[in-house]
Amino acid sequence: MKKNLRNLSPAMLFILLFSVVSLLSDMTHEGAASIRGAYLSLLGASAATIGFVSGFGELVGYSLRFLFGKLADKSKRYWLLTILGYAVDVLAVPALALAGEHGWIFAAGLIVVERMGKAIKKPAKNTLMSFAASQEGAGKSFALEEMLDQIGAFLGPVLLYVVMLLKTDGTTFQIYSFCFAILLIPALATLGMLLFTKRKFPHPEQFEPEPTAYVPFRLNRKFLLYLGGISLFAFGFIDYSLIVMHVSRTFTSVSSSLSETATLVNSGTLPLLYAGAMLVDAAAAMVFGLLYDKKGARVLMLSTALSAPFALLVFGFQSVGALLAGVAMWGVGMGAQESILKAAVAGIVPKASRATGYGVFECVFGVFWFLGSWLLGALYDRSIPAMICVSVGAQLASIPLYFFSAREEKRNAVPPAANE
Repeated sequence: MKKNLRNLSPAMLFILLFSVVSLLSDMTHEGAASIRGAYLSLLGASAATIGFVSGFGELVGYSLRFLFGKLADKSKRYWLLTILGYAVDVLAVPALALAGEHGWIFAAGLIVVERMGKAIKKPAKNTLMSFAASQEGAGKSFALEEMLDQIGAFLGPVLLYVVMLLKTDGTTFQIYSFCFAILLIPALATLGMLLFTKRKFPHPEQFEPEPTAYVPFRLNRKFLLYLGGISLFAFGFIDYSLIVMHVSRTFTSVSSSLSETATLVNSGTLPLLYAGAMLVDAAAAMVFGLLYDKKGARVLMLSTALSAPFALLVFGFQSVGALLAGVAMWGVGMGAQESILKAAVAGIVPKASRATGYGVFECVFGVFWFLGSWLLGALYDRSIPAMICVSVGAQLASIPLYFFSAREEKRNAVPPAANE
């Protein structure tokens, strides 16, 4: 094992260490995500409040990334912002255990704080990764990070599932509080691995050669087409919270007509359904990330076409087979987009202003994700067929924009160093 590690390039070792940080971090907050909605309900929050808090937290978490991206580029303190953001992000999760039995306001505040931590760290973290990715291939590098990230997203819910199986004494509130307290372990491990990585690689910007001349960040045609594509994708991609709500309403009630679903899908297996989606996400990230290094942004067209119909399968049929296929397609969409979208920004935006580019990208992505979630959630209560049409249509509409962005990429193709 040690011999294999010695054979890795410094850039790849950095990518692996940072990917382990992502794995531990996702164990923390994705484990929490699998029970957070139920926990808020136990604390006294209404369904409308839970939806607002979730949406507002995402909006805050994404919109502030533009400001912290600008700050990261201006100060060049990438490590400081990354460590600060991670500390706020992962420590806010186990702090949910401190909420009292009616402390939904305190818990809601911590959820927003967690998303603020993500806003602080994300542009700086992705920029640090992009420096090493320039040596190893952006698609492969971000795919590896996403794969380990989603393995953590699988392990987190499974960990809490096991904890809930073993801890049978106490009320549901006490068991959930204990689950959040347990998440302090991966949270502290995240910070420990992050500090170890910084100590080993204090200057990852040295992985990527400095540009011969300063190139400021510009919203060029290629980037604008790309933003348009990811905005439509984000708008149409249904958040998993809506999926799990639909599954809990439709599939977990026992009836003679749904005897198949009663045996396979119930309230106890819902975390495992999410964990399965995360495994598909991890595999898709690796496959499409490797394809991106060979085919460029055109791979986005393929991954979007494969995943876009998931809403039809999940919401259009009352069949376990259709549900599992739809959730798997949802995982394909998440994995492919998460790895490729980060890699594409690394190839479009110059090194000196890359954190700003990530901030713009993630701010736009988050705003359209919030608007889409809001509209699709409203449509769910009024017309599920209309919701399916909007979801699938918006995602498919992103494909022509990816095509034109890829054509710009091919037309203006130059070696990475020259592009800087």
